[in-house]
Amino acid sequence: MKIFEIIPPGKPNSIILDTIEDPSYLRALELSQLPQLADELREYLLYTVGQTGGHFGAGLGVIELTIALHYAFNTPEDRLVWDVGHQTYPHKILTGRKGDMGSIRQMNGLAPFPSKKESIYDSFGVGHSSTSISAALGMITATNAKQEDRHVTAIIGDGAMTAGMAYEALSHAGSMDKNLLVILNDNQMSISENVGGLRNYLSRIWASRTYNKIREGSKTVLTFVPAAKAFVRKAEIHAKGMVTPGALFGELGFEYIGPIDGHDSIGLVKILEDIKRLKGPRFLHVITTKGKGFSPAEEDKISFHAINKIKRAESAQAKATEKKSSSTYSEVFGDWLCYKAEKDHRLMAITPAMREGSGLVRYSKEFPDRYFDVAIAEQHSVTFAAGLASEGMKPVVAIYSTFLQRAYDQLIHDVALQELDVLFAIDRAGLVGADGATHQGAFDLSYLRCIPNMIIMTPSNEDVAWKMLNTGFNYKGPVAVRYPRGFGPNKAIHKDESEIEIGKSTEIRSSSNKNVALLSFGNCLGTALKVSETLDAAVIDMNFVKPLDVKKIHALSKEFKLIVSLEENSSQGGAGSAVAEFLSETQENVSHLIIGLPDEFIDHGDQEQQKVITGLAEEEVLSSIEKRLSLIS
Repeated sequence: MKIFEIIPPGKPNSIILDTIEDPSYLRALELSQLPQLADELREYLLYTVGQTGGHFGAGLGVIELTIALHYAFNTPEDRLVWDVGHQTYPHKILTGRKGDMGSIRQMNGLAPFPSKKESIYDSFGVGHSSTSISAALGMITATNAKQEDRHVTAIIGDGAMTAGMAYEALSHAGSMDKNLLVILNDNQMSISENVGGLRNYLSRIWASRTYNKIREGSKTVLTFVPAAKAFVRKAEIHAKGMVTPGALFGELGFEYIGPIDGHDSIGLVKILEDIKRLKGPRFLHVITTKGKGFSPAEEDKISFHAINKIKRAESAQAKATEKKSSSTYSEVFGDWLCYKAEKDHRLMAITPAMREGSGLVRYSKEFPDRYFDVAIAEQHSVTFAAGLASEGMKPVVAIYSTFLQRAYDQLIHDVALQELDVLFAIDRAGLVGADGATHQGAFDLSYLRCIPNMIIMTPSNEDVAWKMLNTGFNYKGPVAVRYPRGFGPNKAIHKDESEIEIGKSTEIRSSSNKNVALLSFGNCLGTALKVSETLDAAVIDMNFVKPLDVKKIHALSKEFKLIVSLEENSSQGGAGSAVAEFLSETQENVSHLIIGLPDEFIDHGDQEQQKVITGLAEEEVLSSIEKRLSLIS
């Protein structure tokens, strides 16, 4: 296998890969050509991701597995169901999208994850973790009901196997006796290091004397018998099965095979050909290395999970260290968390496997006894926090907007219903850019606002975010502080105990012409201020979605012709809807315009492009307001 130290600066010369227009061309190759194809695919992936940025380490780790799957199975007739999907760049390259890889994660380009509308080879759309086994079981059940004949395979990582949903699906599949193949891609990583009982169990097995003695002994003895060479592989599999998680998955009703080398493309094909002939639920355990073939990514799996665009002359090891003049909201949260933890020993921080993304790295090192990474288990993270709060602790759940959706029942039933003191620090709220529809934080205001007992805050800058975190931490009951991806407007932070009055807005700009009052929620304030200069409008930073500053809205309704609400959330049921409900209840005689995200899923692109297409950029907001003014003048 070719090992790379730097990302290739120029387009690779791919002798075999250039002949692969779809998997049927791949299946026409000789088995002996697959290792070279793997080298070429790895080099091409390095080159294209270096040009575009995107998910990186996971794809490098499944090169050989991806080749073997498309070689052994008749895709797309046979279904491959990838979990999460950040590892599917090699799959995209081999399934007719090689020439479009330069557009990945960009507006109108290839999606960053599998997408049914993009290719017939993407049998199921994903983006969130731990869905593959459930979906694949549904597919094979439907196939049987239609009396069709096809193979269905779920490919799931050991990170995704930390989620309860995966085990719910395994339990169901084991009881149904369907011809389902589940492949565990075990690289001991997700984005952060994996945690949990399964991870610890696997690690102990791989390190055990018994396992290694059997593994090495089987090779030594059997390879000296020429007639037994074809038997070596199967014998080793069964020997390993005596000390590996075979018992665990066997109890769930699966025939366990493995562990096997996930970087031996020829061996993988032979194993898969054998497995195809087996009946019932089968579980293949494959050992891979995240970032395989690119030494910096192998050594630093977390940093190279995904990368930004790399300039041609740069080494992949030379990471940018430019000093930033402003902080991301995640960094503000991380700094606040450490500040507050020093002062209050009841603070407990929880993350469902997003330590780096949520700004928890420093906290995890300084306060390890009060830091809990619960793995990809959003439901558990919320109820765990509820349990802490019920015994007088002050839990802070750091979670992405799109992932909190997965714990909605726990949020309602276990936290809000009991009015427990849990602070939700909701990152990636609003438009997130290149990760696209599966990751947009478009719905949190809508799904939070309807829950009784909730306080919902939307900071417009870094200093306000700090104050809101203080406010939420000190409040007795459930609180959400939701903030966007990326940098704030570079507002100096007063790192103290200051709070913000609950339910109180801030007037940022007054107006004497009384035509338009702009109610800005969260990071829409910059746009609101720019628009106000053209319209000579009043600007109110609302601060709270729940409770609303109804006194201020009532006063504005008596003064202005038009009240405009701005939010980076679905216009269906969000902050603007809350304003409309108040105006309706009080029968205020004022026109109201809601400007938010449209009633559709927003595809990938950069955040500024997404603001334009959703009507949240300055010119689009101005146009919407002027159109409404023309109707009420």
